[in-house]
Amino acid sequence: MSTKEQHNEEAVETENLEQTEQSTEQETEEAAVIEDQRIVELTKLAEEHQQKYLRAQADFDNFRRRTLKEKEELGQYASMKLLGQLLPVVDNFDRAIAAAASGGDYDSLVKGVDMIFRQLGQTLEQEGLKAMNVVGEPFNPEFHQAIMQVESEEHEEGIIVEEVQKGYMLKDKVLRPAMVKVSG
Repeated sequence: MSTKEQHNEEAVETENLEQTEQSTEQETEEAAVIEDQRIVELTKLAEEHQQKYLRAQADFDNFRRRTLKEKEELGQYASMKLLGQLLPVVDNFDRAIAAAASGGDYDSLVKGVDMIFRQLGQTLEQEGLKAMNVVGEPFNPEFHQAIMQVESEEHEEGIIVEEVQKGYMLKDKVLRPAMVKVSG
């Protein structure tokens, strides 16, 4: 191989090497541009998600505050319906007291108070209040409060023989246990 041929070969190799380097540089630049575009897209997407998160957090905080306020108002005015139903009973008591003060007869007063008592009982029953019937029932500490144990020949041990104070249920819960005397 002559020097000229060797020189031509080296020139071709140099030219091929330069083309490869240019091609690699172009590919690197294209990859950098694509990577920069991807970074911009991902940054934009992250910002969108951040905004959605902040909006959802604010909506949740508003919901929590609104729910708390509604709960407070409900607790504050929960007895409003019941009190509205009891006002006619109070009016009737006022009328009975006025009639008694004006010298009305005793029998009419007793009859009027009895009617008012029944009206009050009906109103309370409509709201779910029920009196317990306990005499003759077995003693149950969940529903009864024993205040005395008495000897009884007609009842077995642990049976309620007398009710000292009525007990009441509100729907399915004990509002006030009955005070009772239990056979011993």
